[in-house]
Amino acid sequence: MAAAPSDGEGSADIDTGRPHPARVYDWFLGGAHHFPADAEFGTRIVALDPTAKYGARHNRWFMQRATRHLAGAAGVRQFLDIGSGIPTEPNLHRVAQDIAPEARVVYVDHDPLVRVHAAGLLSGTGAGATAFVEADARDPELILERAAEVLDFARPVALSLIAVTHFLTDEDGAHAIVARLLDALAPGSHLVLSQLSGDEETAWVGEAVDRYTTGGVTLVPRTRAQTERFFTGCALLAPGLVQPPDWRPGLGVGEVRDGTLVPLHAGVGRKE
Repeated sequence: MAAAPSDGEGSADIDTGRPHPARVYDWFLGGAHHFPADAEFGTRIVALDPTAKYGARHNRWFMQRATRHLAGAAGVRQFLDIGSGIPTEPNLHRVAQDIAPEARVVYVDHDPLVRVHAAGLLSGTGAGATAFVEADARDPELILERAAEVLDFARPVALSLIAVTHFLTDEDGAHAIVARLLDALAPGSHLVLSQLSGDEETAWVGEAVDRYTTGGVTLVPRTRAQTERFFTGCALLAPGLVQPPDWRPGLGVGEVRDGTLVPLHAGVGRKE
């Protein structure tokens, strides 16, 4: 594992009294790196939507399948995972380096607790590199600056934004942030993205949005058309923008599915 390129800002204090998306997600996945406030909040979400844990697992499995395709058939050797969350095995670098040991992976998250656990869990292959940058997704310039210490932006990079953009508001400039990140990447790079659906069939998420807001977390569902905008300049790979379980299920390893609706748009696009 490479040394973390940057300590970033705000690593001194970990606020354990308020739920944090990375730690709530860890709770959804059955992890152990969260606090009572995160578990309590996750429990409230599951009471509203009993499929929340199922959806979280399939969101993660989508990341793993996309990584298998990119490190395999697509030949990508560099990965930038923003909003990486608490490391849960197998994490992105494990999947990528199992296929291509020389793969270089940079994880980005702004929760100091993620950095604490990343230091002990992100060991990679000797042939590749694995590093962590503490930064907020709303600061693409800092992310690009620090990631450039590990990644070569003159060569293709897989940009991973798994369940991240629905925490970015239009006022944050969500689409502009993704566009800036893609603009820095070479042709042949890929965008891997999942986003909470705001389509009519999943309008019940409005109550979940209210609960996240009450918990101090902004959540922004988006329609299919709004999600497709993130892929501007990219050609969506087959099967296009779908629910996470429906993206190339043949690449799955040890997955369990029962047809339950997962209210997320998920897709992979290739920068042209």
